[in-house]
Order: sequence, then structure tokens, then C-alpha cells
Amino acid sequence: MADTSEKAFAKLVELQRNMTPGEKLAMVLHGSEMLLRADRDRIRRQYPNAGEREVFLRAAAMRLTRETMIGAYGWDPEAHDQRSR
Repeated sequence: MADTSEKAFAKLVELQRNMTPGEKLAMVLHGSEMLLRADRDRIRRQYPNAGEREVFLRAAAMRLTRETMIGAYGWDPEAHDQRSR
């Protein structure tokens, strides 16, 4: 972490080591939700007329293969200008 002092980083590591498994899981889930929210917000800016379903599908297509998107959701990312994986 180039922008963090050694002392601050050591304190962060100490705090994380002292967390319970439940606290660590909550931290990971919170971080994951923040990333998903940021992706949805970016999609809404890029596709301002997209409904919630389209936003959901475009966000899912960022993480799933094209085949999975078609099989699970009946939605082809390539047919909707979404880069497939």
C-alpha cells in the first residue's frame, strides 16, 4: 500500500488479526456490495434509459460468461453491446 505509512499499515493488520470470523466476513461482504453498487452506478450513467432489469443483467455480464448469461437469464451480452467473457 504505497500511500499508507508503515505504522498505519501495521495497525490495520493488527486490527484485522483481532477481528472475529464474523467481523471479517462482514467486512468482505460490505466491500463486495460497494463494488457491485459502483458497477451498477456506472452502468446507469452509461445507459441512462436502462431499467433495473437491464442494469442487473449488464452488471451480471461483467462477471459471468456469455454462455452462463444466455443459459441463466436468456440474455446475450453480445447482442446488447456488452463485452462477454
